[in-house]
Amino acid sequence: MEFKLHNGSGGLCCKGCSRQDKKLNTYDWLADIPGNEDESDMVEVQFKNTRKGYYKNSNKIKLEKGDIIAVEATPGHDIGTVTLTGRLVPLQMKKANIKPDAEIKRVYRKAKPVDMEKFDEAKAKEHATMIRSRQIASSLDLNMKIGDVEYQGDGNKAIFYYIADERVDFRQLIKVLAEAFRVRIEMKQIGARQEAGRIGGIGPCGRELCCATWMTSFISVSTSAARFQDISLNPQKLAGQCAKLKCCLNYEVDCYVEAQKRLPSREIQLETKDGTFYFFKADILSNQIAYSTDKSFAANLTTITGRRAFEIIGLNKKGIKPDTLLPEEAKVEPKKPVDLVEQESLTRFDRERKRGNGEDSNGRNNKKKRRNNNNRPSSPDAPRNNRPEENNRPQPQQGQRENQNQQQRPRNERRNGNRPQQRNNEKGGPREERQRDNDRPNRGKNENKSQA
Repeated sequence: MEFKLHNGSGGLCCKGCSRQDKKLNTYDWLADIPGNEDESDMVEVQFKNTRKGYYKNSNKIKLEKGDIIAVEATPGHDIGTVTLTGRLVPLQMKKANIKPDAEIKRVYRKAKPVDMEKFDEAKAKEHATMIRSRQIASSLDLNMKIGDVEYQGDGNKAIFYYIADERVDFRQLIKVLAEAFRVRIEMKQIGARQEAGRIGGIGPCGRELCCATWMTSFISVSTSAARFQDISLNPQKLAGQCAKLKCCLNYEVDCYVEAQKRLPSREIQLETKDGTFYFFKADILSNQIAYSTDKSFAANLTTITGRRAFEIIGLNKKGIKPDTLLPEEAKVEPKKPVDLVEQESLTRFDRERKRGNGEDSNGRNNKKKRRNNNNRPSSPDAPRNNRPEENNRPQPQQGQRENQNQQQRPRNERRNGNRPQQRNNEKGGPREERQRDNDRPNRGKNENKSQA
């Protein structure tokens, strides 16, 4: 399959990113280079699950990634799928530790319909053969588990993959299996990790198992990898589907080991004037250490950086005890807990009452700014604030100003309230007149009652 570019530069091959059986796929990043397939006559072929082999294309057959071919086997031939061609095949052979002087088998041809019929018949018998072989092994009292059976493409040979903790003598088992299935028997012992890779599955991270997709070599995983990363040694969380320690524990160990070199030893105690501090816990990647005043439990925890810890250790060697663990510039008062109710005043919706000194009912200064009268000109003819616009305006005379002020007074009084407020407390003022008017109807009622 090719994508044609519209700029006339040729075609872009998309076969490098295709996957075959989702097992140990190799990305061919040189697939779109012209003449890549002719650079090497070696071909990488994948069989059932994770089994791969490298074969020589001596007949110069034009092979592409994904082609089903027949290759040489002992005895007969086998059927596999091409997963890699071109320049990357010798690099993959070097990665798989295949020696240059090793005997390399060759490619016969592309698979024909007759070859595919035999191949399908052999694959159909694999599950029944596995169940029957397990029964035979249990009848012979062999401490082993047959995990999978793989038939050769022509059906003349069967490979039995088994798991065993100890060495097993399966010579009698091979004789019984050869008589039962009439094929050539090959026993191959695998580990628990390889069995999980052959079966496949989904890991706790939500992705396919690494052993079933890209891992070709399995490195032993020890509990020290979990200790370096400060992971709790819980076997249920550290074990994978193969009941062994997870392979991903080895991915970040080097980073943690390198970061831990920038931290002091856990056995060193820090002496201060406040007391002796002991190591409690550490955040390795962020270079933070928490110290406690008690060895057994967390008491007066203080978190400092690894650099500050080394400074205190150096002072202690000189016989100097600092005041506290924290540096002087880092001494900050502890923050009080933030309460959302304290952030807002409970009387924020009440009407503010003005006081004589310019403060409201809550004691806060009134934010309204009063105009500064000092900048106003003393004479009416002088310009205001030295603005050119106001200098050009015609200045009203003194009589006209008094009339304007009288007209603006009721407007200002209306803004302040529904009724004009007068502060005249003398007798006969408007307040006393209102009280007299309110008392008149009551007097009339009282007089009528007395006459009655």
